[in-house]
Amino acid sequence: METYGKILLIAMPIFLGLVLLEKLYGVIRGRDTVRNMDMVSSLSSGVTNVTKDVLGLSIAIISYKWMVDHLAIVHIPGGILTYIVAFLALDFAGYWVHRIAHEYNFFWNNHIIHHSSEEFNLACALRQSISVFFRIFAFLLLPAALLGVPEIVIAVVAPLHLFAQFWYHTQHIKKMGFLEYIIVTPSHHRVHHAINPIYLDKNYSQIFIFWDKLFGTFQEELPDVKPVYGITRAVQTWNPIRINFQHMVLLIKDAWRTNSRKDKFRIWIMPTGWRPADVAEKYPVKKIEDPYNFEKYDPRASNALHVWVWVQLLVILGFVSYFFGNIASVGTPLMFYYGGFIFLSVYALTDLMDRSPYAFFWEIGKNGFGYYLLLRTGDWFGAGNFGNYIVPVIQGYFILSTLVTIYFVLKHYQEDHSALPQAAH
Repeated sequence: METYGKILLIAMPIFLGLVLLEKLYGVIRGRDTVRNMDMVSSLSSGVTNVTKDVLGLSIAIISYKWMVDHLAIVHIPGGILTYIVAFLALDFAGYWVHRIAHEYNFFWNNHIIHHSSEEFNLACALRQSISVFFRIFAFLLLPAALLGVPEIVIAVVAPLHLFAQFWYHTQHIKKMGFLEYIIVTPSHHRVHHAINPIYLDKNYSQIFIFWDKLFGTFQEELPDVKPVYGITRAVQTWNPIRINFQHMVLLIKDAWRTNSRKDKFRIWIMPTGWRPADVAEKYPVKKIEDPYNFEKYDPRASNALHVWVWVQLLVILGFVSYFFGNIASVGTPLMFYYGGFIFLSVYALTDLMDRSPYAFFWEIGKNGFGYYLLLRTGDWFGAGNFGNYIVPVIQGYFILSTLVTIYFVLKHYQEDHSALPQAAH
């Protein structure tokens, strides 16, 4: 956990810089593909994902180490060959994990967050799941285990394999010539994120595109079919924590409500989107039928709110950076309290972006919990060692954040209710 946290301390500012650079490039070129609130939602999702990973909040049902220890037939020699085999094995496993996540109801909940943006840009690459608590697909790394690829090699290659999937989430790079036949390109991945009927459930590959061509799931980006992004059951929220569990909540409700005992069990393994007939009729869920004619989620936001959202996001990133850089000294169980504070911060911020009146209560809860942590640790997990001003600054932030959130919640309430008579008229 500590090593991964150190890696993220380097990776996070690089990813943030690239996201902002894409925004600037789009503005300069007159083709801005990054909406501010959508970008903040994506970055907030990335914060929750890396925090969960650093805390180690998932359990492998079958570990890769166990497979190597019990199933290895040979042990390939160390060196570049071992890393190439590991990379290919991870890419093969990644294709199938990705495909399963798209094609089965239960597993779609683990992946819905990544497709929830109605834009396609580098920021949406950071929308990663926090709802995976049990990792059950380690067996897909069996080819590497049979060859005796050491666990440490997989551990080194896995983050590189993941980070290498960031760059192709962009609309600014067109087709890339002969590389289109070898690796996953932005063109291939635009198809994957699109909800056009011809593009749905295509191009699952992560680094090498030949897996899709081998297993029959490849679709080229067509010049006369512009990709439309998102998911057919739009999430209608900026809150990444709520998005992570939306689909699972629907599955639980449907399984409870259906009168068919058979459907109560099979709903989990049916194709993604399938619902029992009796429930679908009684409790319809809005679905985008025409991808070329729907309204993107875009609640009103003043310029002041846009600015405040970025202030809050930068403060959260500051808290996260300190956490990742000092996780060993924070220790157990305080690191889980710290993680809880980060999750509360993201929830309160994105609920305010949604214009939810409950944002006030989440903000009060976050800042109250923050004060509790200040009292418990005395100086915010040792940050006071960097200067006596640290604790007063954090206390001041909690007060300011509460007051500003109250201001925006009241402002949004007045705006929404003053508009009602006009709408009725």
